[in-house]
Amino acid sequence: MLYADFMSSALPPFPTPQEPADAPPLLEVGSGEDEPCLRADAARNRARLLEAAARLVREQGAAHLTMDAVAAAASVGKGTLFRRFGDRTGLLMALLDHSEKKFQAAFMSGPPPLGPGADPVRRLGAFGVALLRRSADELELQLAAEPGPDRRFSTPPRCVQHSHVAMLLRQAAPDADTELLAQTLLGYLNPVLVHHLTRQSGMSLERLEAGWLDLVGRVTRSAQPPDGE
Repeated sequence: MLYADFMSSALPPFPTPQEPADAPPLLEVGSGEDEPCLRADAARNRARLLEAAARLVREQGAAHLTMDAVAAAASVGKGTLFRRFGDRTGLLMALLDHSEKKFQAAFMSGPPPLGPGADPVRRLGAFGVALLRRSADELELQLAAEPGPDRRFSTPPRCVQHSHVAMLLRQAAPDADTELLAQTLLGYLNPVLVHHLTRQSGMSLERLEAGWLDLVGRVTRSAQPPDGE
């Protein structure tokens, strides 16, 4: 699949998670134990705080995120922020959880090509492009939360992503060792590698996206041959 062909139809925005009753549960970064009992006003405050925090991380980086700045950006009292998230670490974990839920909802039940309804090769291409764009948008946050070697491949979000990529590979390349190949493909999308390629090596996000689509085409044997072949 050529990059220009894929990009001719833009990815739809991540939907608000609204899954059918029989859909797979969304796995969270944090515990999420207090989520079901939120009142409407508390839920609105939480959403406003998370959006403000995400904006500040994009603009200033996770290392410079402070509780004072988030409260001011969201126009709520600092006490509300501390009551809701406990401390700065709790806020960062909630940010990741919020982002992961939206991403999971998009590839599990959102519109195609990222969600169901497109062929598996196209969905796999859309998955990587969406994950690369998400990493670029919140790279500092993801790097700050990158787990150590003993947990890097066993966190709930990583397991969900691996299962999804392996499922698409079983459909697109049934003769492959899809469990191992899924791990290899996810390595291309790792935030640490994205940081190295974009921030340290000066590669554009568009180049990484095109490389992903080329890789998907090659491993699924669906890449279009060069002119003259």
